[in-house]
Amino acid sequence: MMGDAIMAGDVYERVMDLARRRGFVWPTSEAYGAVAGFIDYGPLGAMMKRRIEDAWRGFYVVREGFYEIECPTIGQEAIYLASGHVKGFTDKMFQCPHCNEYLRADHVVEGGGRCANAAVLDEEALCRELEDLACPACDGRIGEVQVFGFSLMFQTSIGPGSQRTGYLRPETAQGIFTDFARLLRFYRDKLPFGATQIGKSYRNEISPRQGMIRLREFTQAEAEIFVHPAKKEHPNFARYSGYRMPLLGHPAQQAGTPAVEMSMAEAVASGTVANEYVAYYLALTHEFLTQVGVAPDRLRFRQHLPDERAHYACDCWDAECLSGRFGWVETVGIADRTDYDLRAHAAHSGQAFTVFIQYPEPIRRSETRVVPRMGALGPRFRGGAKQVADAIAATDPATASAPAGFTIEVDGKPIEITPDLYDVREIEVEVQGEEVMPHVIEPSYGIDRILYAVLEHSFDEEAVEGETRTVLRLSPAVAPIQVAVFPLMSRDGMDEVAMAITDELKAAGLMAEYDDSGAIGRRYRRQDEIGTPLAITVDYDTLDDGTVTLRDRDSMRQVRLSTASLAETCRALCRGRLRFDGLE
Repeated sequence: MMGDAIMAGDVYERVMDLARRRGFVWPTSEAYGAVAGFIDYGPLGAMMKRRIEDAWRGFYVVREGFYEIECPTIGQEAIYLASGHVKGFTDKMFQCPHCNEYLRADHVVEGGGRCANAAVLDEEALCRELEDLACPACDGRIGEVQVFGFSLMFQTSIGPGSQRTGYLRPETAQGIFTDFARLLRFYRDKLPFGATQIGKSYRNEISPRQGMIRLREFTQAEAEIFVHPAKKEHPNFARYSGYRMPLLGHPAQQAGTPAVEMSMAEAVASGTVANEYVAYYLALTHEFLTQVGVAPDRLRFRQHLPDERAHYACDCWDAECLSGRFGWVETVGIADRTDYDLRAHAAHSGQAFTVFIQYPEPIRRSETRVVPRMGALGPRFRGGAKQVADAIAATDPATASAPAGFTIEVDGKPIEITPDLYDVREIEVEVQGEEVMPHVIEPSYGIDRILYAVLEHSFDEEAVEGETRTVLRLSPAVAPIQVAVFPLMSRDGMDEVAMAITDELKAAGLMAEYDDSGAIGRRYRRQDEIGTPLAITVDYDTLDDGTVTLRDRDSMRQVRLSTASLAETCRALCRGRLRFDGLE
């Protein structure tokens, strides 16, 4: 755990200094002047990011069985017109009258302590709140300003001549929604089913000033789970029904009371969480985040307030990680989005976004139908009689009940249908099933924010032999390098043995690094600082008896082990099947 001295201060600068020095992350295109909102992942950061993504796949793809797809990061305009992003995906901003910096209005108001949830305020209310606040960029009094909407979408052109407008996707979800029909066939036309996607998304943030927390290009890992709207009992809910965790529901937030620890079964039964699906993915998210290295005592699940929750969602929760500088930061959103997305795409595309649910037994019922009189249609419409008959049969009986008849359209041409061409009557039909538009449960993870939270929560400094030891206490599951191998000296064959051990560890599926640069103590400190869990030292005893020193990063304890069992022991330690104190 991080010491009190670290917690009391702002650890952000120390974490980011380490990240830049050791190759986790650094500003992009520094040679030309870095641009806010963009970062490069260095060798260690890229490796750690992939490990977090693979851990996520272990939960959602391997265990849950939701296959992964990959869609383009550029989408045609029609997608985002249907989803509402073109019209409504905006943030409220203003321009400082002193330094001319553009700033996000709700963030400035929240930072000034005037309102805890300023995002729900309208433009006029934000103007009033801003008037007496200081500009974060120049510290001048803001005064009277105009607050206006700014689109977060990056617009581009598809093809020459700007004939088609496209957008860089602001989320990975829309690709899954537009692929619904094909995914439904892939999953054999049965509910529930889900699909996942990990990839880049883009948002043209107004003034990103929070490093890895607010990026213009970022990685999302999203699952879209399609469920029957009337059957929101998760088939595997027993896995998490007894899982206990603190939940900060909206009544507790409004009353100013702390989060309440409860099981997922209790959360659903009490109405704190809307249904078993949402509760299931709350617990899964808690398990995932703590497994990759988010500190449980610096993690909370906060329910959206009624005026904060999207109008189409029936429940929404954020997993928030506590940062020394930024406070509680949203890293994951878990929402029941109802059928909003599929209904929007169905309306705009004209395609069916439904699932046919067959009844266990057919049912018979009476229905009012418009029945064409084929004997009258044939002589009048000849070869086009069937098209006309089909259009008549598809007409709403209420429309067909008009005394003068009604009008249909066939091949773009209007046709007057008089009452002598059809009957409106009650008929008994056998119904095999029904078309259902699924609801969508969406867990959406911000991989970059999770990575930063893991770096900050694992960062520690401690006094060792009169010096400060900096260490990242990373889980072996996400540590970029799992085992470091040192020859005590690069002579007398020790370097050759160390290289052979390194190759053996790599063959066993471990990320191992050979390091012979500098004094052995300095090498230990270097690996501690990048979070390497295990270190192996080859010395003269190795040449005599075939044993090496295995060192644990966190406790700094050491044991002697035979090289014959080394690879399997390291694998067991890194996979959590064996504890280091068990070796002693």
